[in-house]
Amino acid sequence: MNVQQAMARCWAEIDLDKLLDNYRNAQSEIVNGARIIPVLKANAYGMGALPVARALASAGANLFAVAAFREAMELKAGLKADVLVMGMTGDAELWEAVDNGVIVTLFSVHQARLLSEAAQKLQKPARVHLKIDTGLHRLGFAPDEAVGQIQEIARMRGIQIEGMYSHLALRNEEEDARQFERLTSVQRALEEKGISVGMMHLDDSIGMVRHPEYQLDAVRIAAYLFGVTPYRYAHPEKVNAICTLKARIADIHWVEAGECVGYDEDHPLKRKSRVATLCAGYVDGFPRVAEVGSVEILGRRAPVVGLVCMDQMMVDVTGIPEAAPGGEAILLGSSIKVDELASWANLNRNEAYARINRRVPRIYKQAGKADFVVDYMTETGR
Repeated sequence: MNVQQAMARCWAEIDLDKLLDNYRNAQSEIVNGARIIPVLKANAYGMGALPVARALASAGANLFAVAAFREAMELKAGLKADVLVMGMTGDAELWEAVDNGVIVTLFSVHQARLLSEAAQKLQKPARVHLKIDTGLHRLGFAPDEAVGQIQEIARMRGIQIEGMYSHLALRNEEEDARQFERLTSVQRALEEKGISVGMMHLDDSIGMVRHPEYQLDAVRIAAYLFGVTPYRYAHPEKVNAICTLKARIADIHWVEAGECVGYDEDHPLKRKSRVATLCAGYVDGFPRVAEVGSVEILGRRAPVVGLVCMDQMMVDVTGIPEAAPGGEAILLGSSIKVDELASWANLNRNEAYARINRRVPRIYKQAGKADFVVDYMTETGR
């Protein structure tokens, strides 16, 4: 697929220069030499995991994190780098993980035994990071049981402990401090028993800027890299939005006052309106809303009319007479910031980006020009 084909319907433009600016700006927030672990789960929050990983690797990143084992294998297939799976790696995936050097998050003795068996049979180390549940209550060893369980795991043949971590709930300062203490107290207790856990990490994008004292050996960041400014961040100018989502105008027609548009039955038009149908819907990244939100056409806002469909959406271009079929509409980017788009459907900002479906071609830009295209319908990446 070439650039012209990618721009035929609905597409996302990803600015790799801005991505690398964000990576460098994140490095300026590091206080004691901690390394940055880019988190590329959910297809790098919709930005495209493999192209983003390659760009970040060119800037020095060499350890990435994902949520699922298949995501790790996608990266491993196209990049020579270490990958940590932060979610559960299923029992049926453990042997493949060991065989491919994927770093597994370990939070049970049961899986440690399976990993030990695989490591011995394959004669390869089972690389693991230990997860401690310090208060988010998702996955992890309970702090009051962790030391004994990790002692047992450390005695298993083939298990290679390379790190230990947790995740801040970011509820308030006091709870954040308690989580930090729970994690580091487990580390201290293990060290007293002669067990080194390797790399320690706790902070995410918000934690990195809110709690530099918790940066430890590494920080795991994603949203910051992709243009989501941490709440209450003192330097929002450091965070550049890297994604612009666009769609073609398929058709424009006049609709009489009193008519409803699309599947919407609750919002009849208050006036005769010039309505544009766009080649994008809620699976392409714009939320499923009715009479809420807008797009940008020729530098002006065109409000949504009717209910956004799966594959199409309609907007009022009565006030934009120059709008014509074949023109471009910006759904996200330019004046439409991710905070605003997320607010229209009560979405998390990360979710707003991650909703950009894989059928949307990604056009990757460098030095202000289109460099290459990824079309997930026909290929997996450059």
